[in-house]
Amino acid sequence: MMPAPGDVVIVTFPGSAATKRRPAVVLSTREYHQQHPDVILGILTSQIAKATTLSDYILQDYESAGLHQQTAFRAYILTFEQRMIFPVGHLSSRDWGNVKICLAKALSFSGECPE
Repeated sequence: MMPAPGDVVIVTFPGSAATKRRPAVVLSTREYHQQHPDVILGILTSQIAKATTLSDYILQDYESAGLHQQTAFRAYILTFEQRMIFPVGHLSSRDWGNVKICLAKALSFSGECPE
């Protein structure tokens, strides 16, 4: 199944001493996924006390997104191969809308891609 924007997934981050499984949210579009083997993700964290910047957002509906504890979006963006992500849920429309607002605060972009 192709990932969709707003999907909550689990990824395994490689580390120098150990790997860590953590949640993330899909930021890239279905069109992007049709043309690329990777997916663009934003990090989700349970360390909500540290989510204090203008581009951080504490999810309101984390349980319905398949998460087990209070979670925050952080505008820390990375890519993983599609085959390396494991879906667990989808953000509510309220949370997804607020994540997109936080991304707009963190990134400098506007307009469309030229054809």
